[in-house]
Parts: sequence; C-alpha cells; structure tokens
Amino acid sequence: MALVKWDPFKDLIFLQERMSRIFDDALMEYKGSSGLASGAWMPPVDIYETATTITLKAELPGVDIKNVSIDVEQSVITLRGERRFNKNLSEENYHRMERFYGTFQREFSLPQVVDKEAIKASFLDGVLEITVPKVVEAPGRSVKIRVD
Repeated sequence: MALVKWDPFKDLIFLQERMSRIFDDALMEYKGSSGLASGAWMPPVDIYETATTITLKAELPGVDIKNVSIDVEQSVITLRGERRFNKNLSEENYHRMERFYGTFQREFSLPQVVDKEAIKASFLDGVLEITVPKVVEAPGRSVKIRVD
C-alpha cells in the first residue's frame, strides 16, 4: 500500500470553491427576487479623466456591438446591452457555467458638464471605450462687489 501525502491546502481550496458557489447561488436568488430580469449582469467598467476628457472602458467580451446602446442625458451616461447565449451545439454537457448572459444596464454620473455632441466610442478586443470631452469654460473674470 502506497502512502499518500495529505495536502491541507487542497481541502481549503475545495472549501473555498464550495463557499463561493453557495454565495453565488444566494446572490442570484437575491437578484431574482429584487425584480431584476433573470440573467441580468453588470460588466466591469473603469473610469478615468485627463485635463480634457473623461474616459469609460467597459469589458464586454462575447457581446455583439449591435446589441449595445449608449445614451447621454444631462450629466448621466447610460450603457445598455445584451450578451446572448447561443445554443448552437447539440448535446451540450456543461460542467460549469461562470459567464453571465442576458441584459445589462449601467449608469454613470459625470462630474462636470461635457460636450455631448463630441462623444466618441470604439470597440476593440471586447473592450468598449467611450471618450467624453469636457466643456472648456472661459476663465472667470473678477467682479468687484460694492457693499452698502
């Protein structure tokens, strides 16, 4: 009989995966009970600014850009879309499904006035980049206020 070395970290990894699955299932049930459409998900987005622009980068792998819309109203950008689940393969036997499918919607408040007409968007390698130019304000002039 061969001796098998016990690896305590293997048990910890197994426990971590089980706990993660429990929390994921509970979160999905919670989302489903809060009125969100089943399958709703939120893509991760980075937002940064330079002196002249605000840039949003959203990870949308597997999303057809035709299923994405970008709307700007006042100082809020709304990103909507859908990643569709294709059932082209016959006799699929999934062991695990970790990718989210369905509709998504994200809204972002912009910190200042922007030029809505000059917003540009590009989609490359599953990353949607939205560049929002800031409105350049004229430098304020000094006004003397008389006190009575």
